[in-house]
Amino acid sequence: MTAVPRRRDAAATRRLLLEAARRRFARNGYAATTVRDIADEAGVNVALINRYFASKEGLFEACLRGVGTELGDAVEGVDQVPRIIARQLSGQHTREHPNQLLLLLRSSGDTRAEEIRLGILRTFAERLAAAGGCPDADDACVLRAQVLLSAALGLALLRSTTTMEPLGSADENALLPPLQDLFDALLPGR
Repeated sequence: MTAVPRRRDAAATRRLLLEAARRRFARNGYAATTVRDIADEAGVNVALINRYFASKEGLFEACLRGVGTELGDAVEGVDQVPRIIARQLSGQHTREHPNQLLLLLRSSGDTRAEEIRLGILRTFAERLAAAGGCPDADDACVLRAQVLLSAALGLALLRSTTTMEPLGSADENALLPPLQDLFDALLPGR
């Protein structure tokens, strides 16, 4: 009996690599994550990282862009932003929904990836300010949006590095009311 060759699915392989990389980068940071770790977790050959992303830096950039897309999409439904942030925060400990907010705290040491990371943070805050009732995105309103984003990133960091309770075990439903209060206080004009 001859072995049936396994059918290749580039899109599925790319998705597996991105999911594994997001988990690894969010949990361990850029420097402590190896391409072999990512490939092993995804169950694929390490050479496929170079095929689909050119390098570890390219894979990190793709992960950051994914976070940027998700956050950007959240602003389109501005009333859903606190829920999306609560979902991101509560999903940190699950395999299916790695806390992508942590990726925005991770520096790669790569200049291009760092520019993308800071650009995503800046753009999200500006879009959030505009959606929050500041169409001209003046400095005071952008600052309020950046404070809101900083609070969300601080929550992500605390949840990933401490067991402080009740924050450490709060689920999406428990996180949503205080996030909504913060959102309403900082961006009341939406």
